[in-house]
Amino acid sequence: MTRRLWLVGTAGLTAGAVVATVALAPEGSAPPGRALQWLLFVGSSVHVAATAWFFTVPEVRRHAWQSRMRYVHVPAALVVLCAAVAALLPARLLAWPLLGFFAWQFFHFQKQNLGLAALAGVAHGAGSLRPGERRAVVAAGLAGTAALLVRPELLQLAVDTRMPWLFPLAGAVFAGAVLAGVRLFLRRPRQARPAPFAVVYGISLLFFAPVFVFASPYAAVAGLTIAHGYQYLLIVGLVAGARTPSADRPAPVLGLAAFVNIALLGGLALNAASHLHDGGPVARAVFGAYTGLLMAHFVVDAGLWRLRDAFPRAFLTERLPYLLARSAPAAATGGA
Repeated sequence: MTRRLWLVGTAGLTAGAVVATVALAPEGSAPPGRALQWLLFVGSSVHVAATAWFFTVPEVRRHAWQSRMRYVHVPAALVVLCAAVAALLPARLLAWPLLGFFAWQFFHFQKQNLGLAALAGVAHGAGSLRPGERRAVVAAGLAGTAALLVRPELLQLAVDTRMPWLFPLAGAVFAGAVLAGVRLFLRRPRQARPAPFAVVYGISLLFFAPVFVFASPYAAVAGLTIAHGYQYLLIVGLVAGARTPSADRPAPVLGLAAFVNIALLGGLALNAASHLHDGGPVARAVFGAYTGLLMAHFVVDAGLWRLRDAFPRAFLTERLPYLLARSAPAAATGGA
């Protein structure tokens, strides 16, 4: 039942985020309405803040301290470095490092899609993604990311990369990756491509399609951000609210309550910092620290969902056995 909730929720939230964003997207560069602002708040700031919930779990804190280069030193360095760059760099030049940040962000989005597709295969007894299927998903994500970088107006960045002619090429690569991914998937025996797995794999392949369909920044990009954030909130919420056999751990309702409060309060703080890029040096430093925290979220998640490693595999298998109990160390992958 919980496995079905995750599947239906992931597919429904992804499709619903894209459809709702397209319906609510303002014309041109006009600001979004209140409804779209709230969707973006939850899908962006709240989902990033939700990562902090993991550090309320004692075994995660112990693991993080044992691997403190990834979980402590690198995140702290990113926050300090980004704050310094934003404070010292003239405001008119800030868009260029932001372009690099967005490249990492959208690669992170596709890594999560890759992990979700692998989980869907394992959860339904079809095994993880095969190498060719994995390459097709990554290629589709890279093509979508490249398209955004050569047309930065979709990211609402006022920079001239002088490479808009590469956008159609990125579109052709995206289409080729999708077609190759579908062809490779259909080579599986019928019993190795159950419908739930096919749905999540299809979502992963087509995730960046709005970039090539819509000219409005919100219709092309905001839906991806919202879909990614809601996918993440669903699966981390399931982890936070999971029953565990250890008697010394808090009840599921307490874990879920902590998750909701941390995500909302942290999201409010992050959202406030996200609007300070046009201020003075101090305001821009706060904005830079916000950007660094987003990058720290990428780094922390890449470790906590790396199922080839022993601790993430054991921790998540205990809490999500309906998704991970059938996985093998050699086949498991992550990237939420």
